Amino acid sequence: MKIKKLGHCCLVIETNGKRVMTDPGSYTVEEQAQEKNIDLVLITHEHPDHFHVESLKEIIKNNPNVKIITNDGVGKLLDGAGISYEVLENKIAKEILGIELEAHDCRHEEIFEELGQVKNTGFFIGKRLFYPGDAFYNPGKSVEILAVGVAGPWSRVRDFMKYVLEIKPKFCFPVHDGMLRPNFGTAYRVPVMVLPKFNIVFKTFEENKEEEF
Repeated sequence: MKIKKLGHCCLVIETNGKRVMTDPGSYTVEEQAQEKNIDLVLITHEHPDHFHVESLKEIIKNNPNVKIITNDGVGKLLDGAGISYEVLENKIAKEILGIELEAHDCRHEEIFEELGQVKNTGFFIGKRLFYPGDAFYNPGKSVEILAVGVAGPWSRVRDFMKYVLEIKPKFCFPVHDGMLRPNFGTAYRVPVMVLPKFNIVFKTFEENKEEEF
């Protein structure tokens, strides 16, 4: 499995000869518009830093056979935009284009009370990578590679560190960090200091450079 981080929460994951993009949002408009040979796009929820309609239209234009996978909350917005999609939710596992995907539904992590509490769907990709979207959701199974949101109004260092230690992946890496200076600050320093004690590798990415797992 190869993973390239375009920025914030937009990843391009290469596995089984296919390329999967996650959450093409407003932080990475230019980067995601340049990607070609994308087979699947996974959208976890409807917030604009994860779901940018005009970018998605450009991705479809550049990748006319791409399949969009999401939940019914995002689906309603896609209906309005005239974009075809497939719903995957409710802990259903399904092989799509030779890649096993498993959907885990929850609510967006709390910002303040009900503010922003939209439906969020995390995705297990290829039985190896769990991308939870904006939630500290435990899928209740072994996770080899974990994408963890390290910044934003719903994530503090204490919160995401407790989450990583609960999941106990072999590898984890930061997402939801578009508002931070790249690889700088406590959101990056604390995991590097602490997680090796628990045999967890914390990897940071140089944007637009593939890392192999």
